[in-house]
Amino acid sequence: MSENERVARAAVPLSKIIRTVTPDQLTAPTPCAEFDVRALLNHLLFWGPSLIGAGRKESVPPPAAAESDVDLVTAEWAAALETQLDELATIWRDPAAWEGVTHMGGPTELPSAMIGGMVVGELIVHGWDLSRALGTPVSWDDDLLADVYAETAATAEQGRGMGIYGPEVPVSPDAPLIDRILGVTGRDPGWQPPAR
Repeated sequence: MSENERVARAAVPLSKIIRTVTPDQLTAPTPCAEFDVRALLNHLLFWGPSLIGAGRKESVPPPAAAESDVDLVTAEWAAALETQLDELATIWRDPAAWEGVTHMGGPTELPSAMIGGMVVGELIVHGWDLSRALGTPVSWDDDLLADVYAETAATAEQGRGMGIYGPEVPVSPDAPLIDRILGVTGRDPGWQPPAR
């Protein structure tokens, strides 16, 4: 699989989910304990410009000091998020985006390939979060999921140290790839929204 197509392939299923969200679903819980649907969408909108900037080798700070300081889920949030996903796919299609080092909203230089891998993982894991919260099916191809699982498993302890992932949830080694990715990131693949 071409490395520079990975972001686009991760983004397409997420774009489809975004189109299904209705206003009454914004308060629905998600598998991320700290996020309801609205807060999860805000998270994606908050970090999108920094991830796009990283692909361009530009340091683009997020729009506020903390996600809780700004509400980006306005009347036009869906169009804004779809535009961000399109830009992410376009920027990270350029092989140069994966080369050398870049910045993710701050002065620290990080390997571009690592950031690109993070973008792919972010889109898939949060796409699953939204799909499970909304009851909307979602899937990605196994080639892409195999790459994401290998990268996520290799960096999981570092991610936990940074507070990005929760404690690993045990998942069978024979489980579907998406379930193994979720377990490594601290999610329960069997999570269901509480009865309303």
